[in-house]
Amino acid sequence: MPDWSFEIAAGSERGTLVCGIDEVGRGPLAGPVMACAVILDPARVPRKLQKRLDDSKKLSAPARTEIAAALREIAQFAIAEASVAEIDSINILEATHLAMRRAVEGLAQKPAHALVDGNRAPILSCPTTCIVEGDAKSLSIAAASILAKVERDKIMSQLSLIHTVYGWERNAGYGTAEHLRAIQTHGITLHHRRSFRPISENIMITN
Repeated sequence: MPDWSFEIAAGSERGTLVCGIDEVGRGPLAGPVMACAVILDPARVPRKLQKRLDDSKKLSAPARTEIAAALREIAQFAIAEASVAEIDSINILEATHLAMRRAVEGLAQKPAHALVDGNRAPILSCPTTCIVEGDAKSLSIAAASILAKVERDKIMSQLSLIHTVYGWERNAGYGTAEHLRAIQTHGITLHHRRSFRPISENIMITN
């Protein structure tokens, strides 16, 4: 379970402002990639909530929504995205790092250190520590993963009301069998990532 170890190692108990950063949406065939930067004050995180924080993929959708609502009341955070056009222009890794930079820049206070999920650090205005599977190890990163996931799922559900055949309200743009069949039958939308296979093989644009 995630704890405060990495935040403490980065100096949080000495007054260093530490943020956790995570992304969601690197793998889908459609939709933006999103990142969240979160600064948590341990004194403001109830123990009950702390015990519920974890990698967003391990939580049910209702649990994520409930936890995200609680986090919005106590955390300093910013959520940012890189668009499909940016993903196709600069590649998914660079677009992910761009979303992370935008999230950090969106924070009301400038962090002095960032804990980043994964093994590749974005270029930020502060020192960074990369943590593989950080959303299962750092409470700040876990909080970021949940907030980012809930926000992106909301966006994809809204897009599914316009583009009804792809099942985005269920698959969030990932390449499920349902999504792939819809692409083959109906072509792609402006929200699909043309640089991703099999999208690059199905450049028939629908509405």
